[in-house]
Amino acid sequence: MLGRTANGLFWMFRYLERAENTARLLDAGLRMALTRDHTDAADEWRSVIVASGQKAAYEAKFDEYVGSDVWNFILRDRDNPANILSTFEQVRTNARLVRNAISTELWEAINEGWMQLRADMVRPVAQGNLGKVVADIRRAGMQAHGAMQNSILRDAGFHFARAGTLVERGDSIARILDIKYYLLLPSLSYVGSSLDKGQWDNVLRSVSGDRAYRWLHAGQIDARGIVEFLVLDERFPRSLAFCHSDLRDNLTALERIHKNEVLSTDLMRKADMRMNDTTIDDVFEQGLHQFLIDFINSNSAIAAAISEDYRFVD
Repeated sequence: MLGRTANGLFWMFRYLERAENTARLLDAGLRMALTRDHTDAADEWRSVIVASGQKAAYEAKFDEYVGSDVWNFILRDRDNPANILSTFEQVRTNARLVRNAISTELWEAINEGWMQLRADMVRPVAQGNLGKVVADIRRAGMQAHGAMQNSILRDAGFHFARAGTLVERGDSIARILDIKYYLLLPSLSYVGSSLDKGQWDNVLRSVSGDRAYRWLHAGQIDARGIVEFLVLDERFPRSLAFCHSDLRDNLTALERIHKNEVLSTDLMRKADMRMNDTTIDDVFEQGLHQFLIDFINSNSAIAAAISEDYRFVD
């Protein structure tokens, strides 16, 4: 596999995961904003923009946080290079670059998803259509993932694709949790106090974890329990622990395939060992914000090492 192909697969699935995660965040923001008065709704839309990493770009164009401005900025605004439509176009562009390395089913899923999203967003999206657009984004992502899982050889290409997914997912979950946690729980002295259950439910919805969490915790919404679930519970495929564990397995497989010890695998093993030795008490003793920043920095270093390690793979 050429370095260009490996890079294309890695970034194709990073962009795909980014589009899906942003759509989930947008959907959760809409649910909360609809239950709030004008001021609180504006705060909720602001948190969506901040969590998506688009605050500077948004405030360069808009003075206030109005729902229709926010979701169209995130979905389709040409002044926002990180909008979901452009992100999914990057998915398709990378898929075309690696067309010979992916299955027909995967290419068709991505191409059809792209055409549907382009049709959805040819005009500004009204509130009545927002739910459908978000559902189409999530469906396009799930169909692409399903096609990959069911039609791609478990060779190096598969492991590069999975690595891209897991790197992006871990980064997104950590950022969402950090930003939402600061908005909801600005001081550790508030741990265990009475909190807005609707907002914490929104955190779970932002990462599609609300049903799984309720199943495991008999429907009890608890800030500490949610943090433990999203950080340390390897049963949930969007937890930081799951991302670490699965990424370790895929990088180990790549190292074995290429018969060469590389920095990314070494960094991953060390990070995974730290995660395995961590308890929820350790997280709060260190401070959740600092723990998440350390995770984001470690995750970023691993991603950079992957790109460097396999630049010239043949």
